[in-house]
Amino acid sequence: MRYRDVDVLDVAELDVRRGEVLAIIGPNGSGKSTLLRVLALLEPPAAGEVRVDDRVVAPARALAERRRMATVFQQPSLARGSVEDNVALGLRFRGVAAHEIAARVDRWLARLRIDHLRDRSSRDLSGGEAQRVALARALVLEPDVLLLDEPFAALDAPARAALIPEVGEILRADGITTVLVTHDRAEAQALADRVAVLLGGRISQLDETARVFWAPASEEVARFVGVETIVEGQVESAQGGVATVAVGTRRVEVVAEASAGEHVRVAIRPEDVTLLGAGEPWPITSVRNRLDGVVSTVVASTPSVRVVVDCGFPLVAALTTRSVRELGLRPGVAVTAVFKASAAHLIRYAAARPGFLDTPQRAGL
Repeated sequence: MRYRDVDVLDVAELDVRRGEVLAIIGPNGSGKSTLLRVLALLEPPAAGEVRVDDRVVAPARALAERRRMATVFQQPSLARGSVEDNVALGLRFRGVAAHEIAARVDRWLARLRIDHLRDRSSRDLSGGEAQRVALARALVLEPDVLLLDEPFAALDAPARAALIPEVGEILRADGITTVLVTHDRAEAQALADRVAVLLGGRISQLDETARVFWAPASEEVARFVGVETIVEGQVESAQGGVATVAVGTRRVEVVAEASAGEHVRVAIRPEDVTLLGAGEPWPITSVRNRLDGVVSTVVASTPSVRVVVDCGFPLVAALTTRSVRELGLRPGVAVTAVFKASAAHLIRYAAARPGFLDTPQRAGL
């Protein structure tokens, strides 16, 4: 996609598999919503093509294909009238028989737990209630593809916490092909089968959700998905699928295939690091990495407290407020940082960037 001679989206190829939930994540301004509008056939690409069921969508067919899709936006745009009227609206536009409309509306009001709101005006709903109505209005259409554009971003924390698992259960139970656009990593982890990381208008990594978050392909992706410790090192030895990496004066063991002498970056998620009082025994003997250090900073955050430990390199740990209090953590306190070899991940300097393909650009559903 190109606006005013500026490329804002450059996606070589993206396939959405039938029945999966694909999350497109990235910071604000990365092109997520633009990509969703292209997939929704609301905007034609400046170059390339969109296929549905591997058929190129010609302009004359765009409206017909859009009728097979449903979209839910960040701000629910409800029509005047009751909740029931809003949920039935799309079915009436499509000329569905009255008895079928009634049955389908009843079903989705119940599934999204808003049947008690049936007769309430759309103008008298809370944010969470309105978004449930918007979801029901989309799902009642039984779309081939459901497109979600930041659907939980405007909700308060309790409403989000209640709605996200319910939506996930519906999508999995019904096998609804879904594209979710979000900047919230937790939403992607909770809902998605695969994740595409969009940075600067390009897909930097596309993989199964767990691999994107625990095996990021680049430092850029790692930092976006929440890896806070990324340090340079050199592989000293590798045996049995475990590499020993020299990071400054310390040695870190990582479960990875590597070659001695290879220059790498070691990435460690903060939630995978446990802190102990200096000299305190650790009952799990299989943990390979125990690094003595000194607390340099303690920063209150949500939902965890970030503790930075100087152990020859800055290592970030995410702890509960209770753990910080019990350990008496403050700058200058000596601690031992513990993490498994499987918790660390190697990022190669010459790593390929998944998603950049020397092929004609194509997006498919």
